[in-house]
Amino acid sequence: MRRWRRLGAILTLALAGWTGQAGAMDTTRPIVIAHRGASGLRPEHTLASYALAIEQGADFIEPDLVPTRDNVLVARHENNIADTTDVADHPEFADRRTSKTIDGVTATGWFTEDFTLAELKTLRARERLPQLRPDNAAYDGLFEIPTFAEVIALARGHNVGVYPETKHPTYFASIGHPTDALVLADLTAAGWNSADAPVFIQSFEIDNLKRLHTQTRVRLIQLIDADGAPADGAAPSYAAMATPEGLRAIAEYAHGIGPNKDMIRKGDAVPSRLVADAHAAGLKVHPWTFRAENFFLPASLRHGIDPRAHGDIQQAIARVLELGVDGFFTDFPLDGVQARDRFIAGR
Repeated sequence: MRRWRRLGAILTLALAGWTGQAGAMDTTRPIVIAHRGASGLRPEHTLASYALAIEQGADFIEPDLVPTRDNVLVARHENNIADTTDVADHPEFADRRTSKTIDGVTATGWFTEDFTLAELKTLRARERLPQLRPDNAAYDGLFEIPTFAEVIALARGHNVGVYPETKHPTYFASIGHPTDALVLADLTAAGWNSADAPVFIQSFEIDNLKRLHTQTRVRLIQLIDADGAPADGAAPSYAAMATPEGLRAIAEYAHGIGPNKDMIRKGDAVPSRLVADAHAAGLKVHPWTFRAENFFLPASLRHGIDPRAHGDIQQAIARVLELGVDGFFTDFPLDGVQARDRFIAGR
């Protein structure tokens, strides 16, 4: 009961717009980044998910950011909110269902840029992976879509940082929504637009990070994947960016990289040289994303055959900590904190 009272207090401060300044943060140890909050335990990108992550000891909470029609940044995994809200249950918005091609991929649904913030606030969040996380679906319909400003207020009041991702920045700029400028405006309003702010800004694109490098001293993280290439066409492939030469180029504008964890060690395979090569280029390394379900774990770390059952996520995290990563993203912050602290104690 005490834990639930504390969670309620955290949410109360967030909803009240708490603006207390967070204190100094220890970034000398590997940081635990709560991926979309404690998204393994609550619907992602909700204040409840972020509040639980804070209670479990995360160092940073991670919102993916997309704009509304009136240029307010909100936390959603994608601008298509068909699967993460109850928008389909709102007949007043039925005529806004449409298809769009974004970064070469066509999707059908409802998109944040077609709604004002006031309209989005009438919707409620839903679990994105109900088949794998049925317990999370019990919270469907309880939580609003938070703004980036609300997420910052929550973080500032509880001595944690924010790790926002600018989603599809080239696409949004092309339709009149300058998301990079909006991110900096929200951070500046909070007093967090400096080199020592507890903030990392991340992107899978390159050119927007290069622009941000000229506009802010906030630390920037270049996201890279095991396959594909940046949507802005600024590099031929993520694989080319992960070479020693490519990493040196990233170091010209970014503080670090956020690689798919499989690029460091895929399952039970022999580890790659990516961590060592990135460190040689002067870059921090924050891999994504560690999840507890068997479905996401290598065979050696699964418990049983149910894909929804939880395996040994802490050992999966320990494997990359042993390779020297500087932090990691996880849907299960408590497991991340325990794995990190056990690693430090053993070291």
